[in-house]
Amino acid sequence: MSIKQVLLRVGAMLATLALAGPLLAQSPALLTYEGADRSAKLLAAAQKEATCTLYTSIAEKDLQPLIGPFEKKYGIKVRVWRAGTDKVLQRTVTEAAGKHYEVDAIHISAPEMEALRLERILQPVSSPVFKDLLPSAVPSHREWAATLLTVFVQAYNTNQVKKEELPKSFQDLLHPKWKGKLGIEAEDFDWFAATVSELGEARGLQLFRDIVAANGISVRKGHSLLTNMVGSGEVPLALTVYNYMPEMARKKGVPIDWFVLEPAIARANAIGIARRAPHPNAALLFYDYLLSAEGQKTLASLDYVPTNATVESPMKKLKLKLIDPAVSLGQMEKWSKLYDDVVLKRGGK
Repeated sequence: MSIKQVLLRVGAMLATLALAGPLLAQSPALLTYEGADRSAKLLAAAQKEATCTLYTSIAEKDLQPLIGPFEKKYGIKVRVWRAGTDKVLQRTVTEAAGKHYEVDAIHISAPEMEALRLERILQPVSSPVFKDLLPSAVPSHREWAATLLTVFVQAYNTNQVKKEELPKSFQDLLHPKWKGKLGIEAEDFDWFAATVSELGEARGLQLFRDIVAANGISVRKGHSLLTNMVGSGEVPLALTVYNYMPEMARKKGVPIDWFVLEPAIARANAIGIARRAPHPNAALLFYDYLLSAEGQKTLASLDYVPTNATVESPMKKLKLKLIDPAVSLGQMEKWSKLYDDVVLKRGGK
């Protein structure tokens, strides 16, 4: 399911939840405690709880490498329920509306985490790890924190496009040599919103109108499909693929590589702790671990882009602009329509 479809579903679910009445706050336990003895107190409290339940959309193959070392180090069992972002969101909202409190921590895309925050399903956290994270990784409300980034990159077929011929800016895509060679993913309205906003809204919208009018653009649904079409040569240059996809294909011998046009846009996944978590301290210990250098190095080893600035990242030299979840939620109608009108309707397959 696309992020657009997920966020449309959010509205309906949250309206239902609103009718159920406000949630009562759970005792904050140690979630906002900042005393000098925080580490010792947290470890003792977490080990007393002995377990926590995580709802997540992270890839199944990556769960054991990420969770196993935590369980071994602290002796705390992490029970996982894994599904797509939309299903995690739906289950979390449904359980809260029914006053069924099972989940301790939730880890899904940041826009959906922000939706949970707006309905008071999450609670604020203070963590000493925050100081090591990238700017914008922790919003001012502190009810979720970004754990990893999916960076939008541009990918090209190395048999059809020479590295020295690559565009250095979006403006360069006006050149006639790109006619019939460009591709884009059909649901990336949030990337479009962030990119256009960084370029200056009026200027950015006109630039994309001009690019599509001059050279056309092939619209494909699904980042995997778009990446595969670049590899096959059907789409010589794609504007929106996820950073890890062309890299994985390149390592398998596919004639594909990637580069980045500024502004570099990233979408975050984030973790938060449920307001009525049955095991808040164990959840907090896992939360800290996932954001710490130790947990983030594991994420990096699994080809994710870490949010902890002390951990080496292939994107470290880029000035990343994180998609604002509030914009994805609050201005979805505006930017979806602009993306349709400026790019999708004028493009084609």
